[in-house]
Amino acid sequence: MSELRGGVASVPLFKVKILDVDFGGIRQVILNVEDATERVIKAGERVRLSKGDRVCTASVALSSTIVSPGEILLPKSLAEELKVLEGDLIGVRVAETPQSALFIKKKLLGSKLSPEEIRAIIRDIVDGSLGDGEIAAFLSAQEIHGLTIDELESLTRAMVDTGARIEFDESAYDEHSIGGVPGNSKVALIAVPIVASAGLLIPKTSSRAITSPAGTADTMEVLANVEFTPEELKEIALKTKGVIAWGGSLNIAPADDIFIRVENKLMLDPPTQMVASILAKKLAIGINVAIIDIPVGKGAKVEDMKRAEELSRIFIEQSGRLGIRLKCAISYGGQPIGYTIGPALEAKEALQTLVDGKGAGSLVEKAIGIAGISLARKLLEGGVAYEKFKEIIEAQGGDPKVKPEDLPIGDKHVTIEAPTDGYVTHVDNTALTLIARAAGAPIDKGAGIKLYVKAGSKVKSGEKLFTIYSESSVKLAYAHSLAQRLHPITLEGMILRTIPE
Repeated sequence: MSELRGGVASVPLFKVKILDVDFGGIRQVILNVEDATERVIKAGERVRLSKGDRVCTASVALSSTIVSPGEILLPKSLAEELKVLEGDLIGVRVAETPQSALFIKKKLLGSKLSPEEIRAIIRDIVDGSLGDGEIAAFLSAQEIHGLTIDELESLTRAMVDTGARIEFDESAYDEHSIGGVPGNSKVALIAVPIVASAGLLIPKTSSRAITSPAGTADTMEVLANVEFTPEELKEIALKTKGVIAWGGSLNIAPADDIFIRVENKLMLDPPTQMVASILAKKLAIGINVAIIDIPVGKGAKVEDMKRAEELSRIFIEQSGRLGIRLKCAISYGGQPIGYTIGPALEAKEALQTLVDGKGAGSLVEKAIGIAGISLARKLLEGGVAYEKFKEIIEAQGGDPKVKPEDLPIGDKHVTIEAPTDGYVTHVDNTALTLIARAAGAPIDKGAGIKLYVKAGSKVKSGEKLFTIYSESSVKLAYAHSLAQRLHPITLEGMILRTIPE
């Protein structure tokens, strides 16, 4: 370890060791205990790393064995961010508490933040100066107090300004669902090729699941690669007119994926942050026209029409400020879309629908409605959308010849049967989501649920209600136990009561 002197203070230099490990998006480095003791650095504290004009902040773990004195162990992703190689020297010093932490506290107390304060928060989130605790506090502040329309615009623009941008020479279209309904991630896999096959440019960036069993990126990843550079995405989009990619790999609005990681742990998705995240991604990728799907129903993120209309107003007002032509589609979200929940199961159902040109009414009608094209049904039923989807799969590095039956799902499964004759009076979105996630979705692509009934279905004793799939016997047992407690499908006889008794 050497010293880099400049001004009054000196910055110690450490030799880089690189470890091929994924800390799940958390910036984590490891120092030797002796070095940490000498520099009064405690485990869990944050340090400022520097190499030339490149700087970032990371949390510290300590070890007396896996790293020698004078060395610092970096995960591969952090080494790539700093553009350092094994053996390079980087500066390491204790990071001061950023002023943005005080701005978060200010928001927690209900005060309005200025554009400069919001920019400071987002900048410090992106470079790692704020940890998960502070980020969780900022999200909680939004959940409690919300944001003013000016704060929301400042947040959206700050998220765009801290990342890359993509621009097209023609109008770009997009569709996006706020989610919250199990089975919803597969809608885009049908709507995007419909729009693209009509000759419109639709470079769709998608998120991974936050609170649901599958995000669109999770489901598309079963069929093809979803991680691209901005240049690669633009090339694919111009070639096929359509692409379905994970926004996190593009470095567009990078704060969004950090927020999502924390939201996932908290199962929290504040409306204002959701609006900022969605619109920031659209603005950064050059979208001119977009439709936002807002599912409404019991167990969805939005449970009543009044809240859906309020959220629509926020989306429309913000998009107007940002120069995006936007329309909101309030859709039925009272029960799952289609008959599958979980990445591989949903990819299988979407692909089968495109192959056949028909499928579950809830899936087909929603995809056609979201596409918003008068000839959408013809493009689907005539196989044009399927041919376009094969082009998209191939352009994204997948196998265009893949068939629905080729997609592997969890080899551990258990089926829940009807205990009596009756009618399905309710399908619980929340319970099904919890069960699917307990089975391993979305991380385990083959985990999820296949439904055999929907509300209104008539069933007989012993008939299948749903099957839970998992890649782990332990996770399957937990999901099965949860299903037995939550009873996600309610059966009732036609006669509810007799008078007199």
